Amino acid sequence: MIDFHEVLAHMNTNQRINYDKVFQQMEKSWQQEGVRPRILLHSCCGPCSSAVLERLVKTADVTVYYMNPNIHPEAEYRRREYVQQKLIHKFNAARGTDVHFLAAPYDPSSYFEAVKGQENEPEGGARCRSCFHLRMLATARKMKELGFDYFATTLTVSSYKNSQVINAVGMDIEEETRIAYLPSDFKKHNGYLRSTELSDEFELYRQHYCGCIFGARDQGIDLTPVNEEARQFMETHDASRDFPELRKPDEL
Repeated sequence: MIDFHEVLAHMNTNQRINYDKVFQQMEKSWQQEGVRPRILLHSCCGPCSSAVLERLVKTADVTVYYMNPNIHPEAEYRRREYVQQKLIHKFNAARGTDVHFLAAPYDPSSYFEAVKGQENEPEGGARCRSCFHLRMLATARKMKELGFDYFATTLTVSSYKNSQVINAVGMDIEEETRIAYLPSDFKKHNGYLRSTELSDEFELYRQHYCGCIFGARDQGIDLTPVNEEARQFMETHDASRDFPELRKPDEL
């Protein structure tokens, strides 16, 4: 199956790489070969994954991997995990697809260790790159363990994140591990706008900060009411009851 190196070999890499074109070329190759690759898609949240899934399921079989130890507090993490499953449940029902779900155990200590010494870096800087690497490397390792064809991420759909940095991280991981990465720039073709439209369609909760305690701090967000609202939400919502067809974290 095609690797991004084959696409880059025919592009002028002295210029800024258009990762959406890289994705399109890889997708075209799958169609020409008559294959549907199995993609393990790291997802930061339900809203961001919505437009990405809409695009990927046309040519690939997708499993969403919810691996986000950066999210704080835990009640908010659980709420976003629930909403991720809600999106997949509703998306499958509405589109006739068969997207699957996996979740990593919640381990915030791994995040704090990864960004140690970078706590006061500006949003979008070195701390965020370390966070991307942590989550994408974990996705790559899970992808290899489960025998998928590529690992990918929804992070490039956000207009607030640098797709050049995210793809550089993914490509570095492939170089280091020899695990196939799928480059993307899912914000192209109004991807972010489409994610907001689908969030409305599927009635998804959309958070107001990326998830980490440092980003919330820099935005001046008080996490006390966030925690209380998320805690109350989770008291009345149970993913295992509401979405029984989706795999649960303890089944990893």
